[in-house]
Amino acid sequence: MEALQLFNKNETYNGFYAMLMVNRLQMLYFFLIMPRFLIHSYMIWVIIAVGILSQLNILLLSKWFLTRFSSEGYNGFVQLFGKKLVRLLSFIGLFFILLKLFVILLGFSEMVQIFMFPATDSNWLIFFILLSCLYVAWKGVEKTIRFVVISFLCTFWMFLFFAFFFFPPIAQLSDLYPIIPMELSVDSWKGIFLILSSFSGPEFLVFLGPWFKTNNKTFRYLSYGNALTVIEYVFLYMASLFYFGSNYLSKSQFPIVTMARYFQNPVIERIDMVMLSLELFNIVFAVSIFLLLFYGASKIASGKMERPPSRVGFLFSVFIILIGMILVNEWIWKSDEKQVILLNLQILAGSLSYLVVPITMIVVMKIKGFNKHETTKEDG
Repeated sequence: MEALQLFNKNETYNGFYAMLMVNRLQMLYFFLIMPRFLIHSYMIWVIIAVGILSQLNILLLSKWFLTRFSSEGYNGFVQLFGKKLVRLLSFIGLFFILLKLFVILLGFSEMVQIFMFPATDSNWLIFFILLSCLYVAWKGVEKTIRFVVISFLCTFWMFLFFAFFFFPPIAQLSDLYPIIPMELSVDSWKGIFLILSSFSGPEFLVFLGPWFKTNNKTFRYLSYGNALTVIEYVFLYMASLFYFGSNYLSKSQFPIVTMARYFQNPVIERIDMVMLSLELFNIVFAVSIFLLLFYGASKIASGKMERPPSRVGFLFSVFIILIGMILVNEWIWKSDEKQVILLNLQILAGSLSYLVVPITMIVVMKIKGFNKHETTKEDG
């Protein structure tokens, strides 16, 4: 029987793929719910400010990609941290990956159930979406990275539809006031962390270094991806303010999809259903990447890194995720109060991982005394 080629590396991808991955990993479930948690119009400036902060992380990530440790993958991490610490960090990383997986997939499944299949049990939706992700992930890291192009083409253009809300009589300039906050409430701070968590995702690219052809243009491509995210977030949030106004924005559970239901077309009556269906491609791409990262991290944490990937092992890890997801769906997600706790946990975890991971990689290299001459790999 042919061995499972999950982590094989036959080709490397240029900065264009890295740009798409940064952008699509930042535009997951949270962008669909973000407006209802921000409410105040001055959050537009917070999105821009967090986008600039994210740019600093992008700079650190690009420096990491230029090192030989990045291209060596697991062996590079072992050289930096040692085997035992890498196993411990992988074990901790499983929690972050699982949390992100649960929130993304459970949130999107709930949305699909509400807007498309209200009579279908959400557990079946979780199963079918996860099955699609398994199919993509089964092709391996290389094909999954390549899938980001399909994900981007299917979803990026959708935010342009919301330009309709920028024109009168829906749009009133007064909906964008005040532009400067008089005070910051607890909700405002929560909104800031939510934005930071929404920008997270690119930090997971540090584990995919061997598959990227990096050079001095890498920072530029990563920056393009981050800048696209800032534009999309600001654009969609302003459209939400024009449509709902600050007073009613928090009343909508899924503001972006609710706004999409407003679109009218003589050929396709429910444009929101089409958009939600296409958004599935982005969810499948991201979840597939996280399935592969989860399996890889579990192999390292269990000390089985030397063994080749196995079909049974990968299927078992996905099965564990499916069971865990169904349990969380039944015991936590269907309860509004518990769902908020899980969302808050992901907001904190996402913010933490995005701030800590890139900084840690650079700081550890500095402490170990690796200089630029030793760490820079050849231009691809």
